Amino acid sequence: MFTDNKLKILLPILSPLIAIVLALLVGAGLILLAGANPIVAYTALFQESLSSYFGFGNTLTKMTPLLFTSLGVLVALRAGQFNIGGEGQIYLGALGSSLIGLYIQGLPALIHIPLALFVGFIFGAVWGLIPGYLKAIKGVNEVITTLLLNYIAINLISYLVQNPLKAPAAPSPYSPLIAKTAQLPIILPGSLAHAGILLALITAVVLWILLVRSPLGYQISAVGFNPIAARYAKISVEHTIMLVMGLAGGLAGLGGACEVMGLKYRLFEQVSPGYGFDAIAIAFLSRGSILGVVFISLFFASLRSGANIMQRSAGVPVTIVYAIQGFTVLFIAIALALEYRKQVTRDR
Repeated sequence: MFTDNKLKILLPILSPLIAIVLALLVGAGLILLAGANPIVAYTALFQESLSSYFGFGNTLTKMTPLLFTSLGVLVALRAGQFNIGGEGQIYLGALGSSLIGLYIQGLPALIHIPLALFVGFIFGAVWGLIPGYLKAIKGVNEVITTLLLNYIAINLISYLVQNPLKAPAAPSPYSPLIAKTAQLPIILPGSLAHAGILLALITAVVLWILLVRSPLGYQISAVGFNPIAARYAKISVEHTIMLVMGLAGGLAGLGGACEVMGLKYRLFEQVSPGYGFDAIAIAFLSRGSILGVVFISLFFASLRSGANIMQRSAGVPVTIVYAIQGFTVLFIAIALALEYRKQVTRDR
């Protein structure tokens, strides 16, 4: 028999797990409808993405931008802000690091890499700060502005790589290679895994300390929980909103920077395959837990990493993976709605 306190502790852990299990079960039904064996399909999916050397390296590579951007969504949620602009912030971060990698030459890697990462962070932070300012000062809904800024960022990068940044004689829109001194080192030789995942994990730890163990974390949570009470406590709600939106954008920008510096080594028209939108789902699934963000990012990355192998080995369409992601979000949304209804009933 669980007490209310025990349930309060266990729910953030159990709810995502239950949602994932239910989504996998529904996915198994879809795989059966496609005429394939779910056991064979899931074995191929997770064996490739988690237990094979190259596949696990590929999973870590895909996890890097997911983790950075999910942390950005989460920190905004702590202040009651919905950052839907992670995709555009990834693109801007990729642009910032690419400019440093392309146009600043002759620096040692010890300086060049941190500089490119820092500029990627700043570009993403500025892209997050714009809707933060509009919300804090002008009262414009951040969901609308962050969503619209996604399309501006995507089209901006598309223009740049088709025109001023396009590599000479390139068969498709992409920039020249960035300098080798701006490229992140590979941490698993013979795989795609680069040092960006280590930076992302360190960032998760630092963010946990910031949110849970610092006065700033209290300030952010206070604004998210009750902005009116926060004002009475002499907390600047406007400054806090701009701070978290800028930080959220900067974190997503680091995800984009790592895509360029650790994987692609050049700026492509399609920098992100939708990581910014996956990050929204991951942040909500984590229920505000940074540890949850880490593990759910790994789960989503493993789905993306093993999807093509599953298709080749079991004849299952890649779209099944996206359906599993969608059902995972649906089930956690149902759980949150039921909890909210229960809380409302109890308050009455």
